[in-house]
Amino acid sequence: MNQIFLNGITLQELAAALIPLLQIQNTANLQSENELMTRDDVCKMLSFNKTSLWKHTRSGKLKSYAIGNRVLYKRTEVLESLTYLKK
Repeated sequence: MNQIFLNGITLQELAAALIPLLQIQNTANLQSENELMTRDDVCKMLSFNKTSLWKHTRSGKLKSYAIGNRVLYKRTEVLESLTYLKK
């Protein structure tokens, strides 16, 4: 990683040096938000069994994505659905 020495650096130089670091961090955050989870991962996260997961998916409270023969869930959508699952 590049080192930044603040002796004799202007504010503009500091800002220019920080931009690439912030872009890397934002990219990492977006990847974790759109992370796909397996049924087992979702069951562990929500303390469900697969039958309960299937029922909530079937009712529309959870949205699943079929990729080949796999069923996956987006982490952000699972977290957002927690408000509906509590009812």
